[in-house]
Amino acid sequence: MNPTEQRNRSDRPNATSLEHRRPKQTGEDHLPGDLPPEELVERMIRVDHAGEFGAVRIYEGQLAVLGKGGVGLTLQRMVEQEREHLEAFSQLIVDRRIRPTALTPLWHIAGFALGAGTALLGEKAAHACTVAIEEVIDEHYDNQSRQLGDDEASLRDTIDRFRADEIAHRDEALEMGAREAPGYEILTSAIKSGSRLAIWLSERL
Repeated sequence: MNPTEQRNRSDRPNATSLEHRRPKQTGEDHLPGDLPPEELVERMIRVDHAGEFGAVRIYEGQLAVLGKGGVGLTLQRMVEQEREHLEAFSQLIVDRRIRPTALTPLWHIAGFALGAGTALLGEKAAHACTVAIEEVIDEHYDNQSRQLGDDEASLRDTIDRFRADEIAHRDEALEMGAREAPGYEILTSAIKSGSRLAIWLSERL
């Protein structure tokens, strides 16, 4: 092979490089029985809307108990961020004509009760609740981001940005002594289990 032929051959993109540059599409790796991409995205937005609504109610419950204490300003800042998240998903619900979860009335009550109940156990228990919730949401958002392709880049960027906020809430709660809460492991495990169940139900109902 002469130098010209060798150069021309090396300049040709191979299948691997073409595959590497090809934009990823949502659901392109789905298996038989998996949700089609459109339904997958609808389910994501539905559950994220429900999750942010629940997060707002949890912080509102904590504020009802601890709002006048030293932690009140921290909780107020966190709930404002969660309200921004909720507003963004509420707009996506409208724009894409997605049915919200039918369980919203339940999360309205349960979220507030969880927030107020843990706050009544003390500030550190409230922080432990934040850690448990935010760790589940971190895992949940990370999984969603990995499933979304470049055709849903805007939604993926939104989820990644909100995930960063949730991680910051978790880290701040840990710095404020969450692990010092009585029965920390039992409390956080129970809250995580309930949160994962809420996610599963909100995706489907």
